[in-house]
Parts: sequence; C-alpha cells; structure tokens
Amino acid sequence: MRVVSGCHYGKAYYPEKKAYAMAQKTPPPAGTGREFMEKTKYRYLTPSDQERGLPQPPLESPADKDKKVFALPDPGSITVRPISVRTAIERRRSIRSYAHEPLSLATLAFLLWCTQGVTRVAGSYATFRTVPSAGARHAFETYLLVNDVEGQEPGLYRYLALSHSLQQLDTDPTLPVRVTDACLGQTFISRCGVVFLWVTVPYRMTWRYGERGYRELHKDAGHVCQNLYLAAEAIGCGVCAVAAYDDDKMNSILGIDGIDQFLIYLATVGKREEPASEE
Repeated sequence: MRVVSGCHYGKAYYPEKKAYAMAQKTPPPAGTGREFMEKTKYRYLTPSDQERGLPQPPLESPADKDKKVFALPDPGSITVRPISVRTAIERRRSIRSYAHEPLSLATLAFLLWCTQGVTRVAGSYATFRTVPSAGARHAFETYLLVNDVEGQEPGLYRYLALSHSLQQLDTDPTLPVRVTDACLGQTFISRCGVVFLWVTVPYRMTWRYGERGYRELHKDAGHVCQNLYLAAEAIGCGVCAVAAYDDDKMNSILGIDGIDQFLIYLATVGKREEPASEE
C-alpha cells in the first residue's frame, strides 16, 4: 500500500489509527449521523414544550407588511389532464434540462397547492394540507426562486399557504447566479422556470416532539418533494430534487439565520422538452 505525505489516493490516511482500531477490535467512534440517530431515540427524550404547557408557535411565519403580495389562481379553477397515480409514479424522473418556455402562474399555483396547499384549518391549533406531516405540524415555509413565470418579475418569493398567495421578497438580478453558486455550480438551477426552496421552522415541530422532531422534518421534506414530482407529471413539467448545496450560503441568500429557520431541501421545475405522450 503506497502512502505519500500522509495521504492515500488523495485522502488523508493514518495507518496507525487503523492498526489501533483493529487491535482493540472495536469500531471507530460513531460519526455525527450515527450519534444523531442514537441521541434522538425515545429513551433519551425529555418532556417537550407542549408537554410542559408552553404555547405553540404560529401555524405560518408572518408575512412582511412592507412587501407586495399577489393573489394566486384558486386551485379549484385549475384544469389538469387526467393521469393515473400509477402512470405518474412510473413516469417520475429527475429532469435537469427544460424547454425554453415560461411556466404559467396557474401552473405554479397548482404545484404550490399540491405541495403545501391548506385543505382545512383547525383554529389556531393545526392545518391540514395536501401532504402528510408528523402531528400535522407542517413546519415548512416555501420560498421560490422565480426565473421564468408568466406575469411575475424574476426574483425571490414566499408562498403564503394560509391565504394561497405569493409574496415578493427580492428582485436582485444576481439571485440565479448566487443560488447556482451556493448549489455547487449546478447550472440547471438558473435555467429552470422556478426553484422550490423548502425552509423549515424547527420549533414548530420540536415544540411537540422535542429533539426527535428533527427526524420528522427530514421525513416531511421527502413527502413534499415527492408530491411535487408526481404533480408535475400531470402538467408536462419536469422536476429535479437537489440536496447538494452550501447550507450557510443558501440560508444567507434567503435571509434566514440557519438555526430558527434553515433550508432543508430544494427542487427545480421547468417545462419538459418533450412532453410525455397522452394515454
């Protein structure tokens, strides 16, 4: 085995550590991921803030009173072609190349409703939406990088789920370049119609579930993104989920602190270059 300057095939290599671990016949210390899974087991949990009688956080982060809000088409008024659940699942692919065609506002509204649409509000206690969430906590806020949507100025927006409306946050023309850079140079991000950016408000979840709530946030992100994939199949769009990004850069771009709110997942959406054939 060749070792050059403490490196083995370009990676740090410490033979004495490996020999010691083998001699002890014990596994190396657990990494961060394994520690997280261990320490969020039920046996380690302390009473949650809900159990302690603390008031729950708001169902939705408040809108900025100084920013424009745009009404979105009512979900019931949006017509989509019939497609079976099986067909949508079979056709689901990650699509990174899109047609040079803008998304309509109705298309965007439909996808927002499919991923975070509110179907019922239980007072100030809970919302019921088009996606499942642990304990109906729904700890996400949907931000959007709008690149090419009819009638909407390019920029950063936030979906206000309770009122099914869109708030404009920033129209800095460098946003697509900055987001692409923060996503490790994945250029299809700046060529899609819109980027869905799911920001989590962890206390909305941990208020009920304590530290184990962080597990539920990641599960819920999967629910939301899969709905986006399947809904896109009905309207001739393609989606690509993105998990490779610089957390700190993205949180800074979105104007959030990375603690009380942080980006948990994102996905691009655009018109397919070759729409799926009709059944």
